[in-house]
Amino acid sequence: MPLLTSHSEASFCWGIWKMEEDENALLELLPRRQEHLRELRPFALPRRRLERLAVRALLYTLTGTDTPICYEASGRPYLSDVRASFSASHTDGYAAVLVGQPDMQAGIDIERYSERVRKVASRFIRKDEQPQLFHNTDLWALLLHWSAKETLFKCLNQTDIDFSRHLRIFPFEPQPEGSFLACEYRTPRQQQFRLHYFLHPDFVLTACCQPLPSPPDNLPTQPRTALQPER
Repeated sequence: MPLLTSHSEASFCWGIWKMEEDENALLELLPRRQEHLRELRPFALPRRRLERLAVRALLYTLTGTDTPICYEASGRPYLSDVRASFSASHTDGYAAVLVGQPDMQAGIDIERYSERVRKVASRFIRKDEQPQLFHNTDLWALLLHWSAKETLFKCLNQTDIDFSRHLRIFPFEPQPEGSFLACEYRTPRQQQFRLHYFLHPDFVLTACCQPLPSPPDNLPTQPRTALQPER
């Protein structure tokens, strides 16, 4: 079973799956085989089908439950019948899943090691950010900055987020694994986040899971209506 690595804390856990099986082998790992086959029907590309199954196999391995994964209109995934925060990501050959306690902001992102990130660095690196060298190259830090901002985007669940203007990664020296601080400027709260990261020769991974913030004192709270369903 290709569970590459996992990490567990009191309020959340995450894991990485190396996709070595074919579709049938992944289906054999899951109790709801027929339901998963029905869910795969809209997806023609084998890669997309394997990614979805790998995420589900990893979720089952981490939690012991084959919980259905649903999607909001924005594409954000959530667990259908378990009160838990959830995030998932995949890249070439790998899938990642994070499961946290209810009422947590959860995000995870995995990015394949590639020089292509340099071509878009100007779109997400701020002038006050300082990617540091690791193994005599800044590529790892660039990938971590990109991955971290993808993770923050998932945690915030907001629209119109500009990775350069709204998200900042504070300076840190990359190590094989560790954590660093970040801040968002998209909401009135301007929250700080601590992101965990993990480096592998094939990829970088970032993850974050922390309590949802209370509404700021200067923002009125609105009663829930039919247009504001419980989430």
